Amino acid sequence: MRGFSVRLAGLGVALLAVGCGGGGGNGGTGPCSPGAAVQLVTKSGDEQSWYFDNPLPAPLRVTALDAASCPVPGVVVNWAVVGSGAGAVSPAQSTTDASGVASTTDSIGAVMRQTVNASATGVPGSATLHANAATAPATAGVGIADFSFTPDDAVIKTGGTVTWTWGGAQPHNVTYDGGPTPLPASSATHTGSGTFQSTITTLGRYTYHCSVHPQMTASVTVVH
Repeated sequence: MRGFSVRLAGLGVALLAVGCGGGGGNGGTGPCSPGAAVQLVTKSGDEQSWYFDNPLPAPLRVTALDAASCPVPGVVVNWAVVGSGAGAVSPAQSTTDASGVASTTDSIGAVMRQTVNASATGVPGSATLHANAATAPATAGVGIADFSFTPDDAVIKTGGTVTWTWGGAQPHNVTYDGGPTPLPASSATHTGSGTFQSTITTLGRYTYHCSVHPQMTASVTVVH
């Protein structure tokens, strides 16, 4: 009976350790108790490929960590583009949230490879993120067959043209349903072969679908 009591006591200690995070930091299963931030590490948004003089599709995000790799909230992060002619970030300063993450929106400039630095006062470890740029295409082609638009995320520069080409035995159309107004003209419904074109000058993301098969959805993004 005494041995059984000892085993129960040991089990209680083990459960207490698990409930408290097994010694703190990120080594256990419980929540962190963050200390002072010692580094910023990249969370997401690094090495995006997009087009000259346009905002990147996804924000740049970094995480502030303490010496035990525990995320640290409330850290003011300074964002800066390195080099000239390389775009801009907005905001230039943001604060880490409850998960230790800070973010900014990045507009890449006229350089093929852009560098952005994230730093914080008193934090020795900074983070460096990169983006790659190219000239936006003047034309894009989209296939319509097998109940899908391929690709479903066409990109053209302002004044560019998208051409849809029909295939297969099912009737389909291009029906615009969202984006800067006035929306481009939608297509007629075609079966078999045929083409349809939209030339768009206003920047933005335009969404469309097939009204015969509403599950078929896609978009055209117009950039600089």
